[in-house]
Amino acid sequence: MVEGIAKLSLFKEIIDRAKAFTIFIYAHHKTLSLMRKFTKRRDIVRLGVTRFASAFLTLQSLIEKMHNLKMMFISKEWDESKWANHSKGLAAYHTITNKEFWEGVATCIRVFAPLVRVLRLVDGDLKPTMVFVHGEFEEAKKEICKALDNVEQNYRPILSIIELKSKSRLDSPLHLMGYLLNPYYFYKDSSIQFDRDIISAIFKCVDAFYPNDLDTQTIIINTELPKYTKKEGNFGHPTAFKACSKNDESYDLVQWWNIYGVEVPKLQTIARKILSLTTSASGCECNWSTFEGVHTKKRNRLDTKQLNNLVYVQFNMRYLAKRKKQKEKNVDILLADCVVHAQNWIVEEADVELGNIFETTGDTSKDDDLVRELHESDFESDEGEEVDVEFESDDDHPLRE
Repeated sequence: MVEGIAKLSLFKEIIDRAKAFTIFIYAHHKTLSLMRKFTKRRDIVRLGVTRFASAFLTLQSLIEKMHNLKMMFISKEWDESKWANHSKGLAAYHTITNKEFWEGVATCIRVFAPLVRVLRLVDGDLKPTMVFVHGEFEEAKKEICKALDNVEQNYRPILSIIELKSKSRLDSPLHLMGYLLNPYYFYKDSSIQFDRDIISAIFKCVDAFYPNDLDTQTIIINTELPKYTKKEGNFGHPTAFKACSKNDESYDLVQWWNIYGVEVPKLQTIARKILSLTTSASGCECNWSTFEGVHTKKRNRLDTKQLNNLVYVQFNMRYLAKRKKQKEKNVDILLADCVVHAQNWIVEEADVELGNIFETTGDTSKDDDLVRELHESDFESDEGEEVDVEFESDDDHPLRE
């Protein structure tokens, strides 16, 4: 979805120019050392868990360091550098000093940010997300239209890609039923109950939860559901409105339905089951990696019970450590630990894994015109000063939503 959006002409030119600039900076010792000097040793390329995340994080990083980069290109050090009069250096200079380029970067961020918020939501593990996905996509569409000044010619291609990619994936009856049963959205806009797709989802979900039980289905659709949609009884209490007014860490949907859904027990049961569903397999993948770590050749004779106990303990220890780290350091789930998805922001033609893409000859005077593979030993300034190769630490600079 997001990869397709990034290829639209409205964004492709800006992203390509930004990539060309970062490739130039990271390809040469002098430019890399000079950039880190003016950005106080903070890198401009940010590593994301996907290509799209890397693109968004790097554009965000660029605009945060815009002033530092402009100062670099008007500095005495840059004027004395051989790159000041080189064609690549002039191209980088014109990119950084171009007002339209920075306006384009800002537009990309405004358009991508709502989609990044959804990506953070579905790939996170703070709470089940089934009941939030459809609503967040609807909010994202509105924000994208607003970011493009509600000009249909600009936002229509983006919405078309979103609708095409989400069709039959993110618009299942469970997604739509969860959207309706989430009071955070429904209490803000009660008209969603009249949407034809929502009504169809209601019948499909009720039939799936209570198959061949016409009496129960009738009670849910004709008696219990109207109490919720009309906000009758407990659903109409002022505290019910207050409790679902904000979607923050204190918003507990299960608790909300436990308190205000007691008068509609069968609908409450459906709500609880849907509320417990996730939209990402991240939790399972973490468990698989833990299992692989426990079930080694030396331990392949462990009985099933002992093996399950070891996996249970190790998985929960890692989970608690991860939650503690996120809480203390505000670590963003979009950040990656390796350069795989950011490689095309560092080297040219980097659609494959990094490794022996470009070989250095040992003569830096000749190889400095080439885009080189990133090795720790390569990161030395022309004056011989060692430069730290670690990418920007997000422990000190947490990302904004």
